[in-house]
Amino acid sequence: MANSTKSQRQSTKARLKARDKARISAPLPAVRFIQIDADQAGQRVDNFLLSLLKGVPRSKVYQIIRKGEVRVNKGRIKAHYKLQAGDELRVPPVRVAQRNTITTSKYITALLEEAVIYEDDDFLALNKPTGFAVHGGSGVKAGIIELLRLARPDARFLELVHRLDKNTSGCLLIAKKRSALRYLQDQFRQHKMQKKYLALVKGNIKNKSYHMELALQKSTLPSGERIVRVKPNGKQAISDFNAIASRKMASLYEVVIKTGRTHQIRVHAQSLGHPVAGDEKYGDDEFNRQMKSYGLKRMFLHAEKLVMKTMQGKELQLISPLDNELQKVLTHLDIEYY
Repeated sequence: MANSTKSQRQSTKARLKARDKARISAPLPAVRFIQIDADQAGQRVDNFLLSLLKGVPRSKVYQIIRKGEVRVNKGRIKAHYKLQAGDELRVPPVRVAQRNTITTSKYITALLEEAVIYEDDDFLALNKPTGFAVHGGSGVKAGIIELLRLARPDARFLELVHRLDKNTSGCLLIAKKRSALRYLQDQFRQHKMQKKYLALVKGNIKNKSYHMELALQKSTLPSGERIVRVKPNGKQAISDFNAIASRKMASLYEVVIKTGRTHQIRVHAQSLGHPVAGDEKYGDDEFNRQMKSYGLKRMFLHAEKLVMKTMQGKELQLISPLDNELQKVLTHLDIEYY
């Protein structure tokens, strides 16, 4: 027994020694010199490095800046330095932590390319399928943005402009340039984009329209699940519900949101007493079971339309058609919408 324990200890020491030897012998990446172009200009150097050196701890990034290992035009800089077009950025050799490899398939690649409803040199718009998270994290290995980067390996820059819930389908914007990302996010923040959703909700609503101004507060349950509740000290959230068709069991509403809070439409609909069909978090279980019998296997919330101006000042209307499943549910309810 003693010999067995001693043998195990020796084996463990040998493995650790081999691991450490491999770490020491693994060559560091070479020094990189990056020429900053107009599209990269304007970023703080720390933010640029955090994006460039994915997998490197934040503390390490700030350490190499403080030590002067990161240089701009051969000179030391502070973390808050804003990069200028034409700057030469020296990035020292840094080991990047090994990350899980993300893979995709020809089916997913084809699905994403077929979902593109608009594209120019600045950005593209997808009719996001339901069931896809927009980015990885919280147990999701890869979302739309990671899969799109795999599908387009030659793309120099692809970033989410905004987010949609995993089970919400519809119009999603992806920037192809940093300047476009800044411009489009400013449009969202300044409420210069008109965002319209389609929501099927419980019951026959008497009023044709509702203007909702209810403050929402986001919190995290002990399980890690995010939940949003109406709270007076929350953030202002504004939604306008306008009836398209009402039936005894359910009503179809067009919802225009003036703010972009987490789960905004779903919580506002719940507070009206008419939750969104198929919503497992804020919805009505019995109503959801009834909707399943009509063929609804997901939440009926769809980002149908975005009205905006391009960077060139052209007005653009982006429309994401409903998928076949949602169209069939409306047909069963005798609601026409095209």
